[in-house]
Amino acid sequence: MEFQIEHAMAILSRTPATLNALLRGAPDEWTLGNEGPDTWSPYDVLGHLIHGEETDWIPRARIILEHGERKAFEPFDRFAQVGKSKGKTVEALLDEFATLRTRNLETLSTLGVTPEKLALRGTHPELGSVTLCELLATWVAHDLSHVAQALRAMSKQYTEAVGPWRQYLPILA
Repeated sequence: MEFQIEHAMAILSRTPATLNALLRGAPDEWTLGNEGPDTWSPYDVLGHLIHGEETDWIPRARIILEHGERKAFEPFDRFAQVGKSKGKTVEALLDEFATLRTRNLETLSTLGVTPEKLALRGTHPELGSVTLCELLATWVAHDLSHVAQALRAMSKQYTEAVGPWRQYLPILA
């Protein structure tokens, strides 16, 4: 599918409500459970998404629009949520994520993204030259990937409890 800003924003605007419906008020066993060693729980995913809202998508879009490839993006700390989320409730993280996402989508709508601007390039510290289109499409795929990750972590909590039905549940593979 070809990238379209309106379609991207439609998905991005749904992520907070999706996670809210899934996690708000859920027992800790669901929100803190993970898939095993060195994996993330839905709680960790929320913290990671919040950090991305603060330091990744819109800040990098602005760098592309204002500086192009002359200024590289700051490296993204994929594990910043470990310290930043400590002591916060899932509900607090859900509220923070929703607020930040709303603000960032409002900002995105004011950037006047055109097909010409989507072709502008920036410099990723690991990947090199990237376009604004690629950044924004990645934001959408990143959201969907982490929603799937949260669902997978939750599903794994019943890996043994489902008994023989496990063979019919690809999410438990």
